[in-house]
Amino acid sequence: MFTPKYPTPDTAPTADTSLVQPLTGLVHPAACDCHHTPTSPAPAPVPAPVPVGRPAVQLTPGALVVAAAGGTALVLVVGTVLVSMLLAVAITAASVAVCAVVLRSLLNHQHNR
Repeated sequence: MFTPKYPTPDTAPTADTSLVQPLTGLVHPAACDCHHTPTSPAPAPVPAPVPVGRPAVQLTPGALVVAAAGGTALVLVVGTVLVSMLLAVAITAASVAVCAVVLRSLLNHQHNR
């Protein structure tokens, strides 16, 4: 039930070489009036060999200290920004509450007259 089911391999017929001729040499016909020199196709790039058994990132002790200091600085900066935003919201809420109390006392004072 949990084993994969692989489809049967394709059994397409092989291409008939008498019908399709591969391109060799120039792509343009010999009677081309173009004003450029034909170039040969560029060879395919060869991928660089990957060293086996070595980690992709090598951290020296100095790099670890720099990474730790950078992470600490980032946390401190983000924390400072978040605390200042929270403080701004708290101050705004307190000032709105004070305004509401003052307005309520003014309105109640007018009704008592």
